[in-house]
Amino acid sequence: MKTKISIAIITVIALLSLCGCSKETVVDNNTITDSLAREVLIPKEAETFVCIGPGCLRLYCYVGDVSKLVGIENKDKNVIGRPYLMANPELMDLTIIGTGGPNNSPDAEKLLVADPDVIFTTYNSDVASVDELQEKTGIPVVALSYGVTSVFDPEVDKSIEIIGAITGNEKRSKEVIAYFDELKADLQSRTENIADSDKPSVYFGAQSMRGVHGIESTSGNFALFNAIGARNVVDEAGISQYIILDKEALLIMDPEVIFIDAYGFSQVKKDYNINPSYYEGLKAFKNDKVYMLLPYNYYSTNIEIALADAYYMGSVLYPEEFSDVDLIKKFDEITQMLLGANLYDEVAVDFYGGLQQIKFGK
Repeated sequence: MKTKISIAIITVIALLSLCGCSKETVVDNNTITDSLAREVLIPKEAETFVCIGPGCLRLYCYVGDVSKLVGIENKDKNVIGRPYLMANPELMDLTIIGTGGPNNSPDAEKLLVADPDVIFTTYNSDVASVDELQEKTGIPVVALSYGVTSVFDPEVDKSIEIIGAITGNEKRSKEVIAYFDELKADLQSRTENIADSDKPSVYFGAQSMRGVHGIESTSGNFALFNAIGARNVVDEAGISQYIILDKEALLIMDPEVIFIDAYGFSQVKKDYNINPSYYEGLKAFKNDKVYMLLPYNYYSTNIEIALADAYYMGSVLYPEEFSDVDLIKKFDEITQMLLGANLYDEVAVDFYGGLQQIKFGK
C-alpha cells in the first residue's frame, strides 16, 4: 500500500513539475506574430540575421545591430539614393544571399549557406510562399510590411516592433516608433489650423513607381500631402490612388504649386524642351512655383527621406508655419535618429544638389 501511495505521490510531483516547466517554454517566450499574422518560433538566442525583399534591410537598419547581419541581396548593393546603405557601407562586404528585387524569388540555397538564425522578409503577402521558404531552409522566416502608405503607417510600426523583439532591441524600436509619432504630431500641429481657403492647390508629379516616369505620374490620397494637410488637386478630382494621369487633365486641374520627384526630373525636363507651351500653360510653371523633392521610393520607401520631404513641402506651402525649420538640419536630424549619420549632403550630391526651386527655360 505504501509503495502504491509513494508511486502516486512521485507521479503527481512529476506532473506538477512538468506543468511548471511548460509556463517557461521556448514556445511561449519566443513565438512572434509577424506581419502576415503567422506564428513563428524564434530561437531563444537568435544572434544572426538576413533581410530579403524590397526595403527589408532598411527597416532592420533602423533598429537592429548591422554587425549581426550575415548576408545581403545583390539588389541592395547600390548605395545611390539609399541612406541606410550610406550610413552602413560595411554592408557592401557581406556575402550575397540572392538577386533581390520584387520579381525574383528568394534563393534558398544561398540562404542556407549564410546560415542565419532568422530571415526577415518583405517579399510578398502570400503566406504560403513565406511558409514554403521556411520549410525549404529550416530557418524561421518572419514577414515584415510597409503597409499601404509606408509613412506613418501602423504596419511599419509593427514591423519595427517585431525586429526589436527578435533582435533584443526593444528599447530602440520604441524610440523609433515614438520618433515617428513625434514628427507626425509636429507636422499636424503646424498645419491643422490653416483654413483650406488659405492653402495653395498642389500636385506631386514624376512620382517614382516601379521605374521613372514623367509629370503625369502622381497619386491621390498621397501620404505626405495628407501629413501636412495639403490641397491635392488629384484628391479634388476624385482620385484616391496612384495613377498615370492624362496630361490634359493636369491642365484642367492647374495646381498653383508643383513638386517634382528628382528621379523623374530628367523626364520632365526632356518633355519640357520638346513641348514648352504645354508646361507654360500651367500656372505653377508660369509663376516659378515648381520644386524638387528628394526621391524616397527606391526598393520600397526611404522613410527618412519621405519625412524630410514632408517638412520641405510644408515650408514651401506654409512658409510662416515652418519658418523655424532649418531644412538641411532637419534632414540630418532625421537620418541621425534613424540611421546614426548626417546624410543630407551625401544624398543631395546624387540628386541635382538637393531640395530646391526649379526654373524651367530660364
